[in-house]
Amino acid sequence: MWKSGILLLQLLWVLQASGELQQETEPRRLPPPGKLDFGYVPAGVYETLAHYEPGPIGILFHLVHGFLYVVQPNAFPEDLIVRLAKDKFGAIQTEYQKAIYYEIGFLVCSAVGLLFAVLMPLAGLFFCMCRCCDNCGGEMHQRQRKNADCRRGLLGTLLFSTSLVITIGVLCAYAANQNLSSQVKNIRRLVNSNMRDLHTFANDTPMQIDYLISQYATAKNKVIYDLDNIGPLLGGRIHDQLDKEVNPALDRALNMAGAMRETKEALENVSVGLEVLKEGTGKLNFNLSLVRTSINRTLNDPGCHDEESDATSAQLCRNIRQSLSQLQISANYTRLPKVNTQLEKVNDVMNTDLSAIVQRGYASLNDTPHMVIEQTRSVVENVQGLVDGIGNNISSFSKIFPVQNCLSNFTIFINHAHAKIEDQYPEIDQMDFYRWIGCIALCCMVVLVLAFNYLGLLCGTLGYDKHASPTTRGCISNTGGTMLMAGVGFSFLFSCVLMGVVTLFFLAGGNMEKLFCEPFHTKEVFKVVDTDYLVNPEWKNFIPGYIYNDSDLELTAESLYSTYKENKGIYSAMRLDKVFNISTFLNTTLFTKEVVGQLDGVKIDLRGIILLESEGKQNLLDFSEVGLSEINYADYLEEVNKGVTVVDLLSFARELEAQTDLMPRGGLQTALKGHIGTLRQIHRQQIIPMEQAMSALNQSMRFLERTASDLPNKVLAVIEAIEAAQYLISQNATQIINQETGKYTATIVGYFHQYIEWVKTSLVMEVAPCKPFSNMVDTVEIITCSFLVDSMNTFWMGLGCSTLFLLPSVILAVKLAKYYRRMDTEDVYDDIETIPMKTIPTYDTMNRFPRASAPPRHIDW
Repeated sequence: MWKSGILLLQLLWVLQASGELQQETEPRRLPPPGKLDFGYVPAGVYETLAHYEPGPIGILFHLVHGFLYVVQPNAFPEDLIVRLAKDKFGAIQTEYQKAIYYEIGFLVCSAVGLLFAVLMPLAGLFFCMCRCCDNCGGEMHQRQRKNADCRRGLLGTLLFSTSLVITIGVLCAYAANQNLSSQVKNIRRLVNSNMRDLHTFANDTPMQIDYLISQYATAKNKVIYDLDNIGPLLGGRIHDQLDKEVNPALDRALNMAGAMRETKEALENVSVGLEVLKEGTGKLNFNLSLVRTSINRTLNDPGCHDEESDATSAQLCRNIRQSLSQLQISANYTRLPKVNTQLEKVNDVMNTDLSAIVQRGYASLNDTPHMVIEQTRSVVENVQGLVDGIGNNISSFSKIFPVQNCLSNFTIFINHAHAKIEDQYPEIDQMDFYRWIGCIALCCMVVLVLAFNYLGLLCGTLGYDKHASPTTRGCISNTGGTMLMAGVGFSFLFSCVLMGVVTLFFLAGGNMEKLFCEPFHTKEVFKVVDTDYLVNPEWKNFIPGYIYNDSDLELTAESLYSTYKENKGIYSAMRLDKVFNISTFLNTTLFTKEVVGQLDGVKIDLRGIILLESEGKQNLLDFSEVGLSEINYADYLEEVNKGVTVVDLLSFARELEAQTDLMPRGGLQTALKGHIGTLRQIHRQQIIPMEQAMSALNQSMRFLERTASDLPNKVLAVIEAIEAAQYLISQNATQIINQETGKYTATIVGYFHQYIEWVKTSLVMEVAPCKPFSNMVDTVEIITCSFLVDSMNTFWMGLGCSTLFLLPSVILAVKLAKYYRRMDTEDVYDDIETIPMKTIPTYDTMNRFPRASAPPRHIDW
């Protein structure tokens, strides 16, 4: 057994490294950036289900447990057992009182059982001797009483009830016996299942370790992927950081180029609009003069001067003539200067395409990833070589430990142990057969007594004749009484053997249940095993002291069993880090030190990025000197804000029409109506276009005024922003480059860290899951407690119950036999009130009833 434990230890020591590193694997689908997907460690399925459900017989098991708790309610004597184990049972002389106190329930019950086993045969012996002397019911004479039938029925009922209790007890014993035999057949299934699980454990462990090592390719592929894309990743991050400062400056320059285009368009609009307004003003002035002349000529009509006949018309004509002075041009555009000089300068500025120059600056900035690729090409190649070297180191280190040899030895040990167990099966079956025969024999003893009891009750009941006297009872009734007495005799004979066996089984099974099975379920037995310095006075903890020669290591039987039960990896369960610390071997700093060194040596020079060429800067300066500030915006806006005419032409026409409508119909009214139509036509064809031109001129002038406002300072601010951004790229970008390079390096190293953490977690949780070992312990517990102890306890409980009830059965059978057996003599029924004396014949009672105990009666006496 110790040799097998050492072999298992060697296996556990080397479970963490095995196999060849698979350098060339099929390319896996890359997971999202940052998070690696290593898949699931392949794991076999353990088929052993270390759980036992007893079924209906479990009710009897619970009854036995309840009875044992009543017999032994004391707590598990952990301190006592530890003290006895440390002193190698030498302390029993001083601790016997505690042992007796703990075992007092078992001792009392055992004493009762022994007394029963001893006294029952003695009582039977004295009972037989007493009956031979015609005492104790041995005299074949029965006194006649009125309640004889009632007593016989009561005794029969009590005996039948007692026999039923004995029957139930023997059936329980028989069921427990059969259950044990059937469960013995399941032992082979459980053992074979455990052995297959151990083979699964041994076969899957190398495959799992190989899978862990092969998954380095996942981290390696992701590292190589990021190295191949160092431009978008590292260069893109640098570009994003620079873009926060540089892009606003370029945007301002691009906006200034747009302002140039809009300024040119505004100047062109002013130049064209001014010419249009000057020309329109001349035509409009001429047309308005014609209208005034025509209206004056119309107002010279005689109808306008005849105040005596038509005073209203005369007054209206005077009003109209007075309002004609309003039909004049309001704005004077001829006095406004032209903007041809500024327009020519702007055209000269626009000969240089500032937008194209700014776009080249954008393109130069956006070329940062390509610059990073070109400047880090050698570093990337070196790091890729280091990544391959790390894989080779992991692969070569894994070859140090002879895992396959140890697993082969472990498999051989399993096969050898299994073969030995298989060799024991015939002996186990034979021993179980002998045990089964013995238990059946014990049950048959009780069944024999029961058979006599039931047959006696049956014959006594069927052969009963209420008209028969005790001396005239029939053969069947007499046979019933004889069978009852035979049952009494066998009860005396078998009670010693039965109670002796029950007491022996009670002591063995009860103590096994209370000292092993129950503490195992509550894990108190582990506390005993894990007691400090229990096995060896120099070892605090036995298991690590024996395995690792380090008894201070916290590795207890309870923790070991619990970890096995949780199906964790054997690396964490057995604390194999004391032998091989995977954290020390898979050290991120150790493996990635050279990678970090290479990446820290990255030098990126961005001075080749030109945001704005000198030509663009000069173009901006020229734009600030085009003379927009020299334009007299006040004069322009003053004239533009005036109306086209002094009076609104449509309002004048409506007022004129209203006055005309007040005149009498005639030539004067008709002529004025025609002038009103002319005014409206002039408004539609000349005033409206001129108003639109004035609005456009107003907008252009206001835009030029805004643009000209502090234009030189605005241009200088744009140039200064560009130069500041250029200085940032050329001189101060080192900090950003170092910061982003550090993040990129951390990402690369993070892939190794993820792989290492995954390996550690897999070793703890998934590689070589040790559920089979806890299943083995549970299987031993199931076989010992559930199969053997529970069945044995149920057997002695049923058999003991039957044996105890043999005592009342004996008493009731002896008393009841008197009412079934044929007597030699009987009493005369002397109830005078119920039996008239005159009906009794005269005969010699002394001759007819020579052994009557009552004196004979005669009618003449």
